Parts: sequence; structure tokens; C-alpha cells
Amino acid sequence: MNTDAAPRLGGWQQAWRLTAAAAVGVVFWFSTATQLPAGCTADSCSWFVTGDPLVAVACLIALWWRRRFPIVVAVPVLILASTSTLATGAALLALTSVATRRRPVELGLTGVTYVIASQFALEFYPVQSIPTPLWLQLVLPALGAGIAIALGLAVGARRVEVRSLRERAESAEREQAARAAQARAVERNRIAREMHDGLAHRISLVSMQAGALGRRRDLSAEENDVLIRGIADGAHQALEELRDVLGVLRAGPDGPDSAPLSVDRIPELVSDARAAGLDVTLTGTVPGAPSDVAGRTGFRVVQEGLTNAVKHAPGAHVRIVVEKSAGELLVRVRNSRVTTEAAPPPTSGFGLLGLAERVSLAGGALDHHPTADGGYLLTARLPWSGPASREENPDGERLEADAGRHRRR
Repeated sequence: MNTDAAPRLGGWQQAWRLTAAAAVGVVFWFSTATQLPAGCTADSCSWFVTGDPLVAVACLIALWWRRRFPIVVAVPVLILASTSTLATGAALLALTSVATRRRPVELGLTGVTYVIASQFALEFYPVQSIPTPLWLQLVLPALGAGIAIALGLAVGARRVEVRSLRERAESAEREQAARAAQARAVERNRIAREMHDGLAHRISLVSMQAGALGRRRDLSAEENDVLIRGIADGAHQALEELRDVLGVLRAGPDGPDSAPLSVDRIPELVSDARAAGLDVTLTGTVPGAPSDVAGRTGFRVVQEGLTNAVKHAPGAHVRIVVEKSAGELLVRVRNSRVTTEAAPPPTSGFGLLGLAERVSLAGGALDHHPTADGGYLLTARLPWSGPASREENPDGERLEADAGRHRRR
């Protein structure tokens, strides 16, 4: 975390800080005025009523840029403040501002500059003062600089703490959103799998009853009625469960209310994976827009690659390349070698098979194999303009339906 970057202040925040510095300077200015001889403003005290205020105004104006150029602004202000008692507040504000950065070299430079420059302050005014030893002349300015620096250090520490708390809160919100989305997706998939199993069971029963009805010729009318009613009821229940499955799937990321899947949404997928803790790098450029089928299939390839990386290579670095190459959409997902031993999660084993069907229906080719360094590489090449026959795929939706039918088989 970068603790040196100071937060940018708004106009009103700058204004009240500069106003406070001007108010402190006014106190010192009037204090010096009480020590001047009476009636000296026309000759020896002319600097006090003319040059002193002008220097103070210049210092206050320069402090407006103290956060962008801290040392470049602070050192001249500290030197010029030695010629103007009205600029004392500006000098202290410059010291405080530098101290918020909490850099020892800068603190030492500005603190020494302030103490040395303060030794020449009284040379501009005919003030009657009691001779004081040198150590006392150094201690008093050093004490004032120490107070300003201590205040700046406290403010800087508070800013770092607030920044850390804000980043932790934002990170917690992102993680919570990612966990909630993941939990919804897991629950949705679980329900869909359960419904799929029930649907397969219903269809199996209907098929068995239909087969028995076709083969058995010695059944009575009552037994035929029972089989027919069973087939009708099973088909009806299968349709109901199929409707439930489709409803669950439509509620997912591919639902009608969400944006269509394409390569443009791959950065969102990568961002979600990073928020969930996966180390992912996305490179490559895709000029223009591929066909809907190629974009949707490319998105699915990246999604399956990330899913497999999470399941089989937790903690590995995943590198994703999406680019246009030789008139094709090239999608490559590669994960590095797993450095930690983990128990493999239970999987269905049909993810890559279903993906191969999807890529094949899109007119592309899918390749996946382990790499020499112990990782795994998933590569898909998809026609940029989609399948050649538009009659077989007029709008890209037919591929999705065919892929769904193949997966259900």
C-alpha cells in the first residue's frame, strides 16, 4: 500500500487550512507590532506594513500547491517566512504538510531550514529585545517546528489508517459480492443437477413403460390403461421438471435480462475470478467484433478454463490470451504447475466434452493437454465470422439449442 500519496483536498478544505494559517500569522504580526517604537511606520517600520503582508500573501498562495510539490513549495516558504511575521502561520502549515508524508529526510531538511531562517527574522524590524543566549534562540524555533511536525505526523498516521480501513472495507464488499454470486451460482447449479437427474429418471420410466406397451401383447385392457396413464403422467411430470430446469437456467448469467455473452465480457469474468482469489492475467487484443457464435463460445472457453483451474489447480497462475489470429478468434487458457497438494474435488468429467461439442458446433477446434512444466493448456480456434452455412445457423441460437440437446444426452 502506498502511504506517501496524499489525498487530494477539496476547495473548502484548502480554504479553511489557509485561513487558519493566516489567522496564526495575524497573531504573530500584532504581537510584533506591540514591540515596535511608536510612529515608526513612515520610516524604519515601512517594511512591516508593506513588504511583510505581501510576502505573507505570496506564501499563502504558494501553499495551494504544497501537496503536488511538497518540498519545492515548503523550502521557499520557510525561507521567505523569516522576512515576514505575518507568514509565520504559512511556515508552520508548510512544516505540518511535509510531516504528513512521514519521510525522515524531508522532515530533517524542512525543520533545519525553519530553525536557521528564524534567526534572521528580527533583522527586518527595529524591535527592542533583551539579549538572549544562542541556545535559547535555537530552542524556541525548534520547539515550534517540533509541535508542527508532531501534528503533521499524527495527521499522516490518521490518513494512512483511514485509507487502510477504506481499502479493507471495499475489499470486503467485493469479496462478499463475489461469495454471494458464487453461492447463488452453486445453488442454482445444484438445483439444476437435481432436476436433471429427476428428469432423466422420468424419461427412463416413460421409455420403459412405452417399451413394455409395445412388446407385450398379452396385457389386459386394465393393464394397458395403467401403462398409458403412467406414460402420460410421466411425460407431464417430465415437462414440468423441464420447465423448472429452464427457469433455473434462465435466472443465471445467460438469462434474458442480462447482457449477451461475448468476448467483451471476458474482462468481467476475469475480474470476478480475481475477486474470488484466483491469480489471473488477461492479454491480447480483439479488433472489431467476432460473430455472436464465436464471441459466445469464446466466453464459454474462458469460463470452462477458469472453472477447471479452480477445481484442479488451486493457487496456480492462470494466463488467458484472447486475440484475432489469421482470421480466427484464438482463445488460450493456461495454468501453471500447482505448488500445493490438495485433494481433487469430485467432478462430473463432462465439462471439456461438452465444451468440445460447443466449439465443434461453432465450426472451430478445441485442444487441451498438459504442458511440459506441469501445467495445463486449453486452446480454442473459432471462425471469426461464425459457421459458413447461415441456413444451419441463421442467428447463432441454433448452436446453443443443439449443444444443449447434446449435453442432455
